[in-house]
Amino acid sequence: MQKPIARLVIKDLITGDGAKDELALTLDKIKILEQKIVLKDSIILNLNSQIGNFESIMLTKTDQLTISQELSKKLETDLQKQKLKNKLTMGAGILGIVAVAILVK
Repeated sequence: MQKPIARLVIKDLITGDGAKDELALTLDKIKILEQKIVLKDSIILNLNSQIGNFESIMLTKTDQLTISQELSKKLETDLQKQKLKNKLTMGAGILGIVAVAILVK
């Protein structure tokens, strides 16, 4: 081979080897980026799941609060009724004692 052709062949071989190395590095970068994407998707899925769990917890707590308020109101009403019954019973007892006292005299 002639000298200028040999130089061009060597130059092309070196350029080709550099391109192969660059391609290998690029493919490695693509694999790393794909792994990062999978990891990010996994994190996003996990966070969405946590959000769903927190919303469920909030709904349960809201329901519990509503039930607690209803029970509190019912207990307050029952307490008022019981106080009224006690007053009526006490009043009837006093009337009974007065009636007995009047009959005894």
